Amino acid sequence: MKKSSLLAICALLAVTLFSQTDSTSSPYKRFPSFPPVRLLKTDSSSFFTKNDLDKKASVLLILFNPQCEHCQLETAAIIKHIDKFRHIQIVMATYAPFDSMMAFRERYQLANYKNIVVAQDTHYFLTSFFTIYSLPFLAFYNRKKELITVFEGSMPVEKILAVFEK
Repeated sequence: MKKSSLLAICALLAVTLFSQTDSTSSPYKRFPSFPPVRLLKTDSSSFFTKNDLDKKASVLLILFNPQCEHCQLETAAIIKHIDKFRHIQIVMATYAPFDSMMAFRERYQLANYKNIVVAQDTHYFLTSFFTIYSLPFLAFYNRKKELITVFEGSMPVEKILAVFEK
């Protein structure tokens, strides 16, 4: 009787241990839809949220730092080929100070493009959601706002567009 009770307890313990979810994986892997962001818009009084996404467009979420040379080059490359991004909404989020974000927006004249949103992640939500180690960080979402893939670092425009064509 003692052996069968001990065996039952061991079996229950084994099932419990192996059924635990991996709490070390990034939240975006467990929740592969567009994150519940609340980003401070450039008017400094309103917020950009998931509900503001274009319902018909795919989304390229770019986390950047205005001082990052790779982020600057990536932005310049996208702007150079902006006509190829007509059906892609680009959300550029930064945790950098508001004035740096605004200077970056002005430098690349990002306000001139209706499919680009520049906003500040005031609560550093995206950094922990994606477990980011390097910038720029790109997250690709399809029209249903489901995650396609993520990429850390600079990526040629042709490869960015190829991700959305799959």
